[in-house]
Amino acid sequence: MNPGQIAALVAAGAFLMLVIVLAVPILRLRHTVDAATRAINDLNERTGPLLVNVNATVDNVNTALGQMHTSLDGVNIQLAKIDTMTGHAQNVTANVANLVTVVSAAAASPLVKVAALGYGVRRAASARRHADEERQVRDTLKQQRRAARRAGR
Repeated sequence: MNPGQIAALVAAGAFLMLVIVLAVPILRLRHTVDAATRAINDLNERTGPLLVNVNATVDNVNTALGQMHTSLDGVNIQLAKIDTMTGHAQNVTANVANLVTVVSAAAASPLVKVAALGYGVRRAASARRHADEERQVRDTLKQQRRAARRAGR
């Protein structure tokens, strides 16, 4: 064997060692790739039913929103009717207020005069009764003083 063949044999041995040293991490990497593939397959199997459930839920929500929209349309129609009725009630209230103002203006003046006359008559009667009572008290006091003077003489 010549030195070139020995060098080739040493180089082949070194290359074999390099392949063996690199084969171990490559095999371990294969296990990692297999585990990742299994995880991805598991995820695919579990995601399908979840997406079906999500689609069913979204369909139910859309149906509920459609019903809510219909209900809100009905409520808006009723509110429009109530607005109309409120406007009519406001007009009636304004008319009644105007009527009350006219009636009170027409009736208030004579009623005030009658009330004032009644108050004046009551005051006059009360003053007259009070004056009569005062006169009687004065007369009684005068008589008591006269009697006291006569008794003292």
